[in-house]
Amino acid sequence: MASREKIVVFSNIKLPINASVEEAFIVAKRRLKRISPASATSELFLFRRSIDARRRGDIRIVYSIAAKCEGTDALASAVAAEDNVSLVDTSMPELSQGERELSSPPVIVGAGPAGIFAALMLAQHGYAPVILERGGSVAERTEAVRRFTSEHILDVNSNVQFGAGGAGTFSDGKLVTRINDPLSAYVLERFVEFGAPEEIKYMARPHVGTDVLSGVVDRMLDKIVALGGRVEYHTQFISPVLSGRRITAVKTSRGEIPTGALVLAVGHSARDTYSELIRLGAPLVAKDFSVGMRIEHLSSDIDEALYGDSAAHPSLGRAEYNLSTNTKSRGVYTFCMCPGGEVVAAASEEHGVVVNGMSNHSRDGRNSNSAVVCSVFKSDYGATPESAIAFQRKIERDAYIAAGGDYRAPIITVGDFLRGELKTEPKRIQPTYMGGKNVTLASPDLYLPSFVSNSIRGALVDFDKRIKGFAASDAVLTGAETRTSAPIRILRDNDTRIASGYDNLYPAGEGAGYAGGITSAAIDGIRTAMALIKEYKPFDNC
Repeated sequence: MASREKIVVFSNIKLPINASVEEAFIVAKRRLKRISPASATSELFLFRRSIDARRRGDIRIVYSIAAKCEGTDALASAVAAEDNVSLVDTSMPELSQGERELSSPPVIVGAGPAGIFAALMLAQHGYAPVILERGGSVAERTEAVRRFTSEHILDVNSNVQFGAGGAGTFSDGKLVTRINDPLSAYVLERFVEFGAPEEIKYMARPHVGTDVLSGVVDRMLDKIVALGGRVEYHTQFISPVLSGRRITAVKTSRGEIPTGALVLAVGHSARDTYSELIRLGAPLVAKDFSVGMRIEHLSSDIDEALYGDSAAHPSLGRAEYNLSTNTKSRGVYTFCMCPGGEVVAAASEEHGVVVNGMSNHSRDGRNSNSAVVCSVFKSDYGATPESAIAFQRKIERDAYIAAGGDYRAPIITVGDFLRGELKTEPKRIQPTYMGGKNVTLASPDLYLPSFVSNSIRGALVDFDKRIKGFAASDAVLTGAETRTSAPIRILRDNDTRIASGYDNLYPAGEGAGYAGGITSAAIDGIRTAMALIKEYKPFDNC
């Protein structure tokens, strides 16, 4: 992996929404000339673009412009004396191969972002990884999701949670990450390389969209195969084959596969895998997570609430929000906001209802939605991995029963929810779950613990103070949102990334409890692959 130089970044360049990006470059060029006349001809590029909508009457586009300069270390003192100027280290970690022999190629369980990026890194360095995916290809998975949505026939192995690309494929394709890691830029560049829009490299809230991300996933997997890797679809991981602390093979639904190292990137919904690891005594611990519902508003209402008279301006796009509040004991927040999107049926187990959100790249849907979820602490459910899984599963099954079965989703208007009533059918704002045709009025108190539903009631009132109309009486709540993150963590060494008590087991990504979203999961997969490379040399098939 090649290193990259430090760059000078000129931030907080605020311009009116009608201004062009060229005006931001002019401002940055002038500031660069002031701190380093010798660098005045340096190449400039757009580093970040965001929207400041705190004053609806004076919305601004906020730019950060970067310069590639020679001798950036010499600029350090000049940069330090300037406001809104910084040196950003974009250098990538050095990668060296280890000396241990691999008895067989590494096996990666799961073709979500952690698994795909780990496999891509390994394939690029000659390790010929084998990806095992319990679900189908993107095309097969799309058909399975269509059947579930239209015919209510659930494939428990190929659905919104499982299959090529992982759970993020059928979401908004959001690439926002809260971690500060130079690999973030590397991940975005790889997405662009395989077909994502160039804009994701500089947007403050980058998103690809489900329709575009599907093709990106296909091309990434094709590249892994072209580099000597292998992808085995419809192949469910069952258990590892152990010789002492070392895994020598994996048992799968299609037979035994030898391996020299095992990367577990199973995603946050692989409950059967968790159960098998618990049975084997693997180092799993319970952790906090969140549960709640999806809230839907008209996209135009959210746009107007946040942008005022500037709503629908081409420079702004669909309005987005990210809200949080705290009760006396726990937090409530919005999560995975999907402008111009829909609520999707995301069950992966029979007789349970799970919802998620998605948008296509254009974000041109009538409604916008987001999860509104409440913190769940280990003390709320018994603090064991088994009880964490049981807690989520009970909510999903209670939601299924509350809505009358057949994977109908329970819905309620916000007005009824706040008043403790159940009498209003949605009118102006129509639910989008399964096309809005497979929903039933039902109180969230039937499927959510009282501390969750009561916390969300209070939060909606608070959120309405910040976004006018957020708690509009005709907004629609759909349950249940339970898969915000994995309920467990597989313990591993911070440096080697090897699971405690094992010699060659590498837990990775969101399903192992080390990421939250596409980008952070991809980064965790890359760093896991790098740790494996540091330990082993490529498998010699001769």
